[in-house]
Amino acid sequence: MPNDSIGSQKQILQHLAVIMDGNGRWALKRGLARSAGHRYGAEKLYDLCVMCIERQIKYVTVFAFSTENWRRPADEVAQLMDLFVYFYNKYKDEMEKEGIRLRFSGVEDGLSQRILDTINEAESTSDKRKTMQLILAFNYGGRREIVDSSKKIAAAIQNGELNPDDLDEDSFRDYLYLPDVPDPDLIIRPSGEQRLSNFLLWQAAYSELYFAEVLWPDFSADIMDKALEDYSKRDRRFGAIGKE
Repeated sequence: MPNDSIGSQKQILQHLAVIMDGNGRWALKRGLARSAGHRYGAEKLYDLCVMCIERQIKYVTVFAFSTENWRRPADEVAQLMDLFVYFYNKYKDEMEKEGIRLRFSGVEDGLSQRILDTINEAESTSDKRKTMQLILAFNYGGRREIVDSSKKIAAAIQNGELNPDDLDEDSFRDYLYLPDVPDPDLIIRPSGEQRLSNFLLWQAAYSELYFAEVLWPDFSADIMDKALEDYSKRDRRFGAIGKE
């Protein structure tokens, strides 16, 4: 259960994003195949959902598969795709009980019909759930999202649906993959790496960042609470003058 010390942050943190990093290294440190690390990482994702529901976090976005991950060996990519289907089928009943809505942010390029069918089922059967939204950034790239949004804007201007003089940051948001989802308040990256790796580049403009010195399969409620406690002490100014 969450610590009382972070109770004050519950009202101000509505969207948590996580870069689930370190699965392969976790496995190799234990003499296991990288696929075993990815499997443990998938199990940890459901644990994360439970942690966030207990802490009343309404939106959770996780970086599940990036557009750059296609560069990995073909057998590892295939394992990651299989793991996505495995995760959904194993936990879909639990997610229904918890009221978790599943959404996806990314592109369809290269995805098999099996994956697309699973995505469609996950979204269509959960769209009325209210407890929490779990957003899987799957086949996702932040630069690709900005490019795709720009193409939609160009088409809207060409079709006479949008006056370029009316385009601003708020209207640009309308062309993002999930425009109704608020920007992440906090982005957590385990594994010791300290970069965004092409994750939510537009949305992360004013997100707070927390880098945890732990590989993703070892992520725990204690680490979550440390990140949230640290977040609760941040002075989020959004470009304004800070507190005296």
